[in-house]
Amino acid sequence: MARRSSRLNPIPSMGLGLAGDGMYDRGFGGRIAVPLDRLPAIPCYELSGVVEEVGPGVAGVAAGDEVFALTRFDRDGVAADYTAVPAELLAPRPRALSHAESAAIPVPALTAWQGLFDHGRLDAGERVVIHGAAGGVGGFAVQLARAAGAHVIGTASAASRESVLDRGAHQVVDAATRFEEAVGPVDVVFDTVGGERLRRSPAVLRAGGRLVSVAEDPPDGGVYFIVAPDHDQLGSIARRADSGELRPPAVEVFPLTSAREAFARSLEPGRRAKAVLAVAADVT
Repeated sequence: MARRSSRLNPIPSMGLGLAGDGMYDRGFGGRIAVPLDRLPAIPCYELSGVVEEVGPGVAGVAAGDEVFALTRFDRDGVAADYTAVPAELLAPRPRALSHAESAAIPVPALTAWQGLFDHGRLDAGERVVIHGAAGGVGGFAVQLARAAGAHVIGTASAASRESVLDRGAHQVVDAATRFEEAVGPVDVVFDTVGGERLRRSPAVLRAGGRLVSVAEDPPDGGVYFIVAPDHDQLGSIARRADSGELRPPAVEVFPLTSAREAFARSLEPGRRAKAVLAVAADVT
């Protein structure tokens, strides 16, 4: 498949260097093993592009289709002019967005979807706290939870308060304060930051509440998970983006030849824009 753009995977060490124990830092408080015999490895696992050709027996995808995807972490990534992707992972990309914006969606949006609904089992009318509500995953989580009819409470820095409210949160609590003193009992806590906020989170859960984290193992029987590719969920996300229900993050586009600079930029603290590698010169 000819790829037009690929967002830098939010596994920041991917492609930047190998840790001493033969594993890449996963960036979520843990690590993903990469076999030494697979090095050098191709980074990046999110893409938006145009199908160049399909293999024998493939149905539902045709040459010329504009698609996006999250690919599997157990194989090389997609930072290349062409990449082979299992057809079942591809979904029609949001047509209201650019290729660069589409490439920035799969990991954060799927992580938010799976955290809230697959693991958190969030229902309409329930209350949810989202830690890191101004971040990439947190921003999508706020939008998805609000659209699902939940009462959304975000924790974020004071400087990010207005942006989190703009995404749909009903209430924003300054992350520098003790959020548990400002938040009544909730049904779900979805954590994207870990640390003290995660460790204090059981205090706000009502009986039967669910604690879910993508940052580190949560206490008291909570659920930790790693995002997985999902064609059907991506299709739903694309339709919501096309309807205006979901807004993509800001993106900063780099040519594929500047991948080293793009990865370095993606590690800068406090950055909000998502770094995207563009294969075609006209990607914005």
